Amino acid sequence: MSPPDSPLEQLLAGPTMPGRLAWIGIRPSREMPMLTVNSAVMISGRGIKGDHYDSRQNGPRQVTIIANEDIAAIASFLGKEGIRPELLRRNLVTQGINLVALKSGRFRIGPTLLEWSGECAPCSRMETNLGPGGFNAVRGHGGITARVIEVGEVQLGDAVERVA
Repeated sequence: MSPPDSPLEQLLAGPTMPGRLAWIGIRPSREMPMLTVNSAVMISGRGIKGDHYDSRQNGPRQVTIIANEDIAAIASFLGKEGIRPELLRRNLVTQGINLVALKSGRFRIGPTLLEWSGECAPCSRMETNLGPGGFNAVRGHGGITARVIEVGEVQLGDAVERVA
C-alpha cells in the first residue's frame, strides 16, 4: 500500500463523475428468474428486501452491482449486440460511473449508503445464461459486491456517487 500522500493515492482519491442507477433486479430464490423492479428497499447489514441473498449475518455479498458499460463489453466479447441485465444475475446496473473507482470505499445510490466489499466474479451459470464462452466473457467485467450501511429505497435514475 502506498503512503496516504503519495501521487498514486492522490490519484485514487481524485474526483469520480457520478453515475445513475439504470436497472434493478431481485432474485427471489436461487434458481428462479430475476424480477425487474423500479425500486428496491435496502436493509442495513442484510441487503435488498426480497432478494435471496438477503443476509442476516452482515455478509459481504448483500448487493451485486454491474456497470452497463461492462454489460456492453461482455456482449461484444460474445459477438452479440446486447445482453439483458437479468441474465447476469446482478441486482443493480449503473450507467456512467466506473465501479472500480469505488474500490475499498463507500458510495451512495440515492439515499442509501453502501460499502465496497469485493469484486463479483462470474459463476458457472454464465455458460448457461449467455452461451458458450459466457463465463470467460464476464471475467474481469462482473461488477462488484457491496454491503448496505444505511437503509433506504433506491429507484431507477438515482445518482450513484462515491463518498469522500
